[in-house]
Amino acid sequence: MFIYTVKSKQIRAILIILFVVLTVATLVFLSKDSENVSKDNTANLNAADSAERMSFVSQFGWEVSEEPTEVREIIIPETFDEVYTKYNEIQLSQGFDLSLFKGVRAKKWTYAVKNYAGYEDKDCIRINILVYEGKVIGGDVCSVELNGFMHGFSKPEN
Repeated sequence: MFIYTVKSKQIRAILIILFVVLTVATLVFLSKDSENVSKDNTANLNAADSAERMSFVSQFGWEVSEEPTEVREIIIPETFDEVYTKYNEIQLSQGFDLSLFKGVRAKKWTYAVKNYAGYEDKDCIRINILVYEGKVIGGDVCSVELNGFMHGFSKPEN
């Protein structure tokens, strides 16, 4: 027969360590799940009003029209088709993940970009910002021309 005794101090120490580990794990899980943050954690994601949206796009060096060209409510689909899967790849590359927002109603704000290299005199470059509960959850910069392009918020390297 084997008997092992445990002192109350040992039990208390084990419980404290277990509590700390569970608290840290919970905080890490909640911070990843509840808020979509850009990869470098330095971007300000606030976008509840016009000034905040202008501040958001200016972080990436974009100059945009003060008035949006379009504002739309969108529903991020529960199941991603090929188009949404590819679009989410762009989001993942810039630190966002739309799969965390499946089934959510968000707003899509579209602005004309004035300072895209090589397109300064044209009105065909747009920046789309997806906003949920006042925070940016994704978006892109694109050309509305035939055979256009689409990429994340950062300016392409020339």
